[in-house]
Amino acid sequence: MKLQRHGAIACLALTAVLGLSACGSDNNEPAGASASGSAAAVDCATGTLNAQGSSAQKNAMAEWIKAYQQKCAGTTINYEPSGSGAGIQAFIAGTADFAGSDSALKPEEQPQADAKCTGGQALNLPMVIGPVAVVYNVSGADNLQFSPATLAKIFAGKVTKWDDAAIKADNPDAKLPSTAIQAVHRSDESGTTDNFTKYLSKTAEADWTLGNSKAWKAPGGVGAAKSDGVASKVKSTDGTISYVEWSYAENSDLKMAKIKNGNGEFVELTGDSAGKTIAGAKFEGQGNDLKMSIDYNTKEAGAYPIVLATYEIVCSKGLAADKLPLVKGLLGHAASAEGQKELVELGYAPLPETVRTKVEAAVKSLS
Repeated sequence: MKLQRHGAIACLALTAVLGLSACGSDNNEPAGASASGSAAAVDCATGTLNAQGSSAQKNAMAEWIKAYQQKCAGTTINYEPSGSGAGIQAFIAGTADFAGSDSALKPEEQPQADAKCTGGQALNLPMVIGPVAVVYNVSGADNLQFSPATLAKIFAGKVTKWDDAAIKADNPDAKLPSTAIQAVHRSDESGTTDNFTKYLSKTAEADWTLGNSKAWKAPGGVGAAKSDGVASKVKSTDGTISYVEWSYAENSDLKMAKIKNGNGEFVELTGDSAGKTIAGAKFEGQGNDLKMSIDYNTKEAGAYPIVLATYEIVCSKGLAADKLPLVKGLLGHAASAEGQKELVELGYAPLPETVRTKVEAAVKSLS
C-alpha cells in the first residue's frame, strides 16, 4: 500500500533528523506492544467522552480511539471532525470535553476557553505534526513547483491562468496550458487555513496582504468543506490547486508540488524534509501550555516549509470528575511512544521525542 510504504520512509527519515525513538519496524507487532516488545501501560477509565474539531487529525484520532477502546472496556469516545473553529467554539460552549485544532488558541479565544477551566487554564498540547501539501490537478502538467510569491498571487486571485508568467518562471520546463486556475480553499473555519495563510503572510508579505485566519478571506476561488472535501474537489476537477494535509493528499493520490524554502531550494514534501522544519520550531507557551512557533522561512537545507502542529485544547484543571480519568487516559495514550508510532502509517509525522515527553508530562498533570 502506497501510504504504508510512505509512512515507513517518513518514520526512518524523522528518526534520522530528530532522534525519534518511537518508530518501530515490525508492522505485525500486536496493538498492545511497546517498541521494546513488552505490553505498553495504558491508564484505562470508563465513561463517555465527546470531542470535536480538526478534520486534519481525524484519522489520527480515529486510530487512537480504536486502540484505546480495544484495551479499555466500558468506554465510549466520540470525535466529530467538525473543523478547528467549530471544535474550539464547542469547547468554549461546554459541549466538547476537549477540542482538536490545527492552530493554537488565538489571544481573543484564550480567555473564553480559560473560563471553562475552573481553577486552571486551557492548554494547547501538540499531538501530531501534519505537513501541509500544495496539491494540484492540471492536465499535462507534472512535477510542478512554486515559490511563496507565486502561491500568494494564485490564492489572492492575482494569477488566474496556468500559463501565467509567474508560474512559468517557477516551472521553465513544464507544459502549462492556458486553463483557468480554480484555487480551492476551505469553506469552513480551519486551522489548516490559518497555518497556510500564516505561511503566505510570513513568506510573501508583498503579495499576500490578508494576514492569517481560520476563515478564508481572499476574494474568489472555490470553497470546499473540510479536508475530505478539498481533496475530493481537487481530485475530480481539472485546473485546481489547493492546500491539504499530507495524509489526505496521500490517500487521494494527489499530485504534490515542491515548495521553495528560505534557502532558495524547491523541496519535495517527505518525512525528512518536514522533520527538518519541525526541528527548528520553538515553544511560545508557558509551563504546560505547549503552543509552538514554526519558522516558515526556514533556511535549513532540504527543509519543506509548510508544516503545522495539530493540538488538543484541554483544561489543565476543572475537568468534570467523571471525565478527567478518561481524558487523561486517551490523551496519555496519544502522547505515548506507542500512540505516536501508530501515526506513521497514516501519513502523519510523529512528534519529536523532545516534544513528545513534554506533552506526555502535561497530560499527566491534568487535574
